Amino acid sequence: MLYHLFTYLDTKFHLIGAGVFKYITFRAAMAIITSLVISLFIGKKIINYLQSKQINDENRDLGLKDMYDKSRTPTMGGIIIIAAILIPSLLFAKLTNVYVILVLISTVWLGTLGFLDDYIKVFKRNKKGLAGKYKILGQVGLGIIIGTTLYFNKDVVMRKSVKEAVIEKQYNLDGFNEKSKWVYNEKEKMYQLELKSTKTTIPFVKNNEFDYANLLRFLGDGYEKWAFLIYIPFIIFIITAVSNGANLTDGLDGLTAGLASVMVFTLAIFAYVSGNSIFSGYLNIMYIPGLEELTIFSAAMIGACIGFLWFNTFPAQVFMGDTGSLTLGGLIGILAIIMRKELLIPLLCGIFLLESISVLLQIGYFKYTRIRYGVGKRIFLMAPIHHHYQKKGFPESKIVARFWIVGIMLAVLTFITLKLR
Repeated sequence: MLYHLFTYLDTKFHLIGAGVFKYITFRAAMAIITSLVISLFIGKKIINYLQSKQINDENRDLGLKDMYDKSRTPTMGGIIIIAAILIPSLLFAKLTNVYVILVLISTVWLGTLGFLDDYIKVFKRNKKGLAGKYKILGQVGLGIIIGTTLYFNKDVVMRKSVKEAVIEKQYNLDGFNEKSKWVYNEKEKMYQLELKSTKTTIPFVKNNEFDYANLLRFLGDGYEKWAFLIYIPFIIFIITAVSNGANLTDGLDGLTAGLASVMVFTLAIFAYVSGNSIFSGYLNIMYIPGLEELTIFSAAMIGACIGFLWFNTFPAQVFMGDTGSLTLGGLIGILAIIMRKELLIPLLCGIFLLESISVLLQIGYFKYTRIRYGVGKRIFLMAPIHHHYQKKGFPESKIVARFWIVGIMLAVLTFITLKLR
């Protein structure tokens, strides 16, 4: 809102200082500061309200040795995170940008889904919360919205730039602009082509682009028009997997919020360089016009996570609940998809992946041994894997700190894929 207001004031009245709002770095800085302020000052009031209404997570009492009683700690603190994301984004982002619209809708959608899950657990005294089929249905519905928008919306394009000298050497420029979609950019002295594409980035590979449409080459001529049959289901899978991975990870004080802030910081860098023609050209990565606006949204997410950590670090004063974990996980997946970095998720979100795999292995092995030997056996002392380390006697704060360190290492590896290929 403020972006549009000050842009109007700058254009119409040439108001001194209004032009600063056109800079991504300024608006990103304002977004993260505003998000932190909202988290810290409104957060305490929300926590007090949750305590007064006895909105506690009784499922947190897992009977672990030396574990303080978490059953009386208020939950649904994800409301703080959602408010701290939405308000700065609405204030400082360009609200006509298709990517901003998508992530704002996603935040409300996932927040509502998580809120319903927490509401059923707390107020209906149903420990299972929202039935799994409805939760999956909600995630699939959002995945369809994201996938169809990215595939069909005319504003979702990649832009290729070719230097003027190259064009002059390889093409006949007489009537060039009339015979193709190439447009000459006077400022950058380049010809540019905007095109719809289902390409994404493959890490650590020299020609690091992969087109989902290529999976349908066996269909023959015109196979590209059926690419959505592969593209949309894959997006649904990513959103569901990352969202549930973050949900499983949210079992120790500060673990999910800390990891999410590191992941989103990495994605914020990707958004900035991929949405900048100069940086994307230097790094030889996809240039996606309009993507730079997600830097503001990502900054708001970082501020929200760090601000929430003020109250969520050991011993936690509040838990984010599914309201927060489903939202953060889903948004991380969606941001990676929009930036065409979804194949980096196993690396960037390695901790989420590890937590999910530990649960799948535990359940699968238990069922297998029960059928094979009549008695179910376990691989881990307890799943997800962070509880395994608790069972082994590691202090909770030490487990969280070490998982953060691993998360930072994975984020650095993800970041260097910009040049390491």
